[in-house]
Amino acid sequence: MRALPFALIIACVTPAFAQTQATPMTGAEFEAYATGQTLTYASGGTVYGAEQYKPGRKVVWAFTQDECREGSWYEKGPQICFVYDDPNDPQCWLFFKQANGLAAQFMGPGGGSLLSEVAKSASPMACAGPQVGV
Repeated sequence: MRALPFALIIACVTPAFAQTQATPMTGAEFEAYATGQTLTYASGGTVYGAEQYKPGRKVVWAFTQDECREGSWYEKGPQICFVYDDPNDPQCWLFFKQANGLAAQFMGPGGGSLLSEVAKSASPMACAGPQVGV
């Protein structure tokens, strides 16, 4: 049996550690951290998607290589919940501040999904899709 590299073990444990050892960010803390930024998230080391956080709690989300979806976010207790213009249920998460960015735990059906911030930019998202150039 081969031993896992220490860096791989730390990468796998860090999000789980954040969810159990840290206090979730408040809406005000999340807003101060994210507004004006585009954050890229990964799951299990694979880029999952990116979200641009605009003033007024407005957002633009896109899964990797997918069309952008506009929406907004709000606080629900310790959770940050997102709703988008297309019909769907709110997507609620707990966000945790770590030394290397945010960690997020999905709180919806089938919960337990963990995402980690892998990039942060003040540039707006480059959105693909049929509305580009319209």
